[in-house]
Amino acid sequence: MTPRPTTPDPTTGEDRDPLLAGLAALATDAPEGLLDRIAARRVRVPGPIGEVDVAFTDHGIVYVHEGVDGFAESFRKRFGRPLLPAARPPAGLVPALRTGRAAGLRLDLRGLSDFQRDVLLAARAIPRGEVRPYAWIAQRIGRPRAVRAVGTALAGNPVPLLIPCHRVTRSDGGVGEYVFGPAAKERLLAAEGVDLDRLRALARERVFYLASDTTGVVCFPTCHNARRITPAHRHGFRTLGQARTAGYRPCRTCRPAAA
Repeated sequence: MTPRPTTPDPTTGEDRDPLLAGLAALATDAPEGLLDRIAARRVRVPGPIGEVDVAFTDHGIVYVHEGVDGFAESFRKRFGRPLLPAARPPAGLVPALRTGRAAGLRLDLRGLSDFQRDVLLAARAIPRGEVRPYAWIAQRIGRPRAVRAVGTALAGNPVPLLIPCHRVTRSDGGVGEYVFGPAAKERLLAAEGVDLDRLRALARERVFYLASDTTGVVCFPTCHNARRITPAHRHGFRTLGQARTAGYRPCRTCRPAAA
């Protein structure tokens, strides 16, 4: 969508959206609901790594970005719609940002391709305190060879934090890139209880799956089932195939077979 040009407001000197200016000049009020169909609302709220600006429509949250100047311009360039201040944040937004659990929050993903939407919805299913490799996302959406494309789709996630793309990491134990930067990604994961040092240590030993000889199940290391395995009954594997050969079945919770 090509953004509309803006003109400076003669009073404030700030860019003024011509569509909003035209509506403001109407002799009578616009029909009920018209403004919400052509403009989005914005609000600034506290997030887990500082304040964030959030844009939302009547369909749900559409854009999340760090609380910095230029949010309106960034939104307009990406979505081609003007922004209006909101009196209050949407219900459930602040708790979702605080807890990292946003399953019940409405999101507006209408501007994305089917592939991008599939990638983001798969990432949304990763529980707090757990991580999955990019290949897991690719396999889960039925595109096992599209690992790089998955990374690109995650990099363009319009609603980070609410769709937890920070929980998707590299298979070699590295955290990978993130829209707010790798350092912010590490902070988010550590705050959720992910032991990054342990993951890196396992990766150096070429261990990417952990199995329990009491349950006969093999998991990703951050799966809540894997975290309950005591050292005496824990076995590490480089590949899922090795674990299967040793007699272990994939966990039905973290689904390592999807990688």
